[in-house]
Order: sequence, then structure tokens, then C-alpha cells
Amino acid sequence: MTTEVQFPPARRARRFLPVLVVAATAFLAGCGGGATPTTFDLSAPGGFGKAGGSRAMMVVAEPTAVQALDSDRVIVRDSSGALSFVGGAQWADRVPALVQARLIQTFENAGRVGSVSGPGQRISPDVQLNTNIRSFNIDAASGTAVVEITARIVGDRTGQIQRARLFAARVPAGAVDGPAATQALDRALSQVLVEIVRWAR
Repeated sequence: MTTEVQFPPARRARRFLPVLVVAATAFLAGCGGGATPTTFDLSAPGGFGKAGGSRAMMVVAEPTAVQALDSDRVIVRDSSGALSFVGGAQWADRVPALVQARLIQTFENAGRVGSVSGPGQRISPDVQLNTNIRSFNIDAASGTAVVEITARIVGDRTGQIQRARLFAARVPAGAVDGPAATQALDRALSQVLVEIVRWAR
């Protein structure tokens, strides 16, 4: 016959206390994960004129990018080409998603096309704008923010590329920290977005 040993309430509490402490420590460590990074956004430029537009309906696809750029990290490239991240900083979304949203907003601000939207909006577009983000990083060697985006206008009915071009901008970044790096990248992107909208009209 098995005899069950009963612990007094105080002894039972002391018996399980180490287990509770370990569990609580693990839980807090998993939740903490260090300091919360500061989140930065990108802007959509406006006020650069509305003349010379068209009545075409355009769809702006989400840009393609290599895996390193398809994230919310602020990237630094050194002279050897190695990539690292700016500590304590992150974008408000994945870079391709942010660039797509700000590109659509820039077209809307300029008023140079009949309508512009992302895919899946139940419209029959005349053209689609496809882009690829080639660079979106801080160049540590020169201390500049580098943005390079290729753009292609594709006929929605024919699927043929009507025009294609590479757009690039470099802006001094100063210190490689969250505020300085993200502000410089935002300025460089704004230059590229304005050029793309003027070109695509």
C-alpha cells in the first residue's frame, strides 16, 4: 500500500518556490528582449506641381528586393560590402511595403495620373508600375544614404515593358545612428520618388 506524504502549507510553498522563480525569470527574459527599438517612418513628398498629367489608371505593385532589404531593419553597408544593422532603430513596416505606400501617395499628391492604387483594388488599370529596390542603406565608407530603385512601366493589357529606368540618390547621413540614418534615407527616397512620378506621367 502506498502512503501519501502530506506537506504542511508552508512547506509546500517553499518546495515549489524555486520552480516558480525559474519560470518567472524565463518569462520576463522572453518578454523583455532588451530595449524596444525606436520606430521610424518614410514620407511621401508633395507640392512639386501637377502639370503634365494623364488620365491613365495605374497600379503600383509592391517592389521586389533581395532578402536583406525585405525587412524592417535599417541597413549599413561597409567598404567590403558586408551588411549590418543600426541598433535601436526599425522601420514602421518592411521596406518594400513602405516604399510602395509612399510611392502611391506621391502619385496622389502630384495628381499626374487619373487614378493610382495597389493591386487587388478591383480596377482595370491601363499600366502597372513594377519596381525593384537595389539599394536602401547607409554607405559607411562615404557616410551617405543610398537609394537605388529600378522602375518599369508595363502595359496591363499587353504585358510588354513600355519604359524602364534606374533612379538613384545619395544624401549625406552624418552619424550612423537611428535618427540621422533614417532621416537621410527618407530624404534620398523622396528625391527618387519625385523623379519616378515625373518620369512615369
